[in-house]
Amino acid sequence: MKKLKRYGKRFFIFFVILVAFMFVNNTSLFIKDSGKSPELLAHRGLGQTFPMEGIQNDTCTAERIYEPEHSYLENTIPSMEAAFAAGADTVELDIQPTTDGEFAVFHDWTLDCRTDGKGDTRDHSMAELKKLDVGYGYTADNGATYPFRGKGVGLIPTLGEVLTQFPEKSLLIHIKSNDPNEGVLLAQYLSKLPTRQLEQLAVYGGDEPIAALREKLPNIRVMSMDTMKSCLLPYAAVGWTGYVPAACENTQLHIPEKFAPYLWGFPSKFLARMEEANTKVILVAGNGGWSEGFDKELDLARLPEKYDGGIWTNRIDVIAPAVKE
Repeated sequence: MKKLKRYGKRFFIFFVILVAFMFVNNTSLFIKDSGKSPELLAHRGLGQTFPMEGIQNDTCTAERIYEPEHSYLENTIPSMEAAFAAGADTVELDIQPTTDGEFAVFHDWTLDCRTDGKGDTRDHSMAELKKLDVGYGYTADNGATYPFRGKGVGLIPTLGEVLTQFPEKSLLIHIKSNDPNEGVLLAQYLSKLPTRQLEQLAVYGGDEPIAALREKLPNIRVMSMDTMKSCLLPYAAVGWTGYVPAACENTQLHIPEKFAPYLWGFPSKFLARMEEANTKVILVAGNGGWSEGFDKELDLARLPEKYDGGIWTNRIDVIAPAVKE
């Protein structure tokens, strides 16, 4: 009985020491404020926004926009210029392959919602896409008026045009499919860039194209569901020790704010660990289901104290002045 009590006492002391170590090794309470503002990622540049309630994969979001507060259309060069001018650190953009070997910067799988074109975006040549009016389908009043109709002709850019326009800016490229061939094609496309410009880029998308891209360009920062799991699952198991799994190195993590508090060391120590691993952390609003962003000044109150990582926003014009004032 005495031996059992002795072992029990030792176990209790060990348990208390372990808990104390886990707390001290992961708390942000004693971390000095860096004084840095959060990095701002402008989703699709500066575009028209819409209510997220009831959104489905096939919802035509152009048909449900809020009353316009500016004239910019997402995924266009003017919208990206406006986003950077407003204070964006990174601009996110979507790409679709074309029949003539280009990449069009355009979000939707089909043309019918947003433009005066028809059919799958990737079934068209870049020359055909250039003729379309990318502002054709936008309406804030159920079709009574179309404020951007006729104002978006020729505004679908190629990825090359974007890269030429912003050679020194940080860009996040979104592959919109799970086709590995797109990863190979994009790798060939990006491999022609100077190393300095390539270092400013990150790519995310389906597991297969991202794996194919990384095989060809191992140094580029990427993200997919597979890369996220490969990093965060082992981190959940051993991150309390301060150890960062190799799968977390040189990648991108988009963390829904709902789950972020459960990460070891979040925010300050987690961010420091990922920064040391050359990994960029972007906080996404809500549960991360539909590209929800921190889009109102009031949303910023939900950011944890001392948070200086990245945040995802659809309203860079509203958020940048509030964050960088």
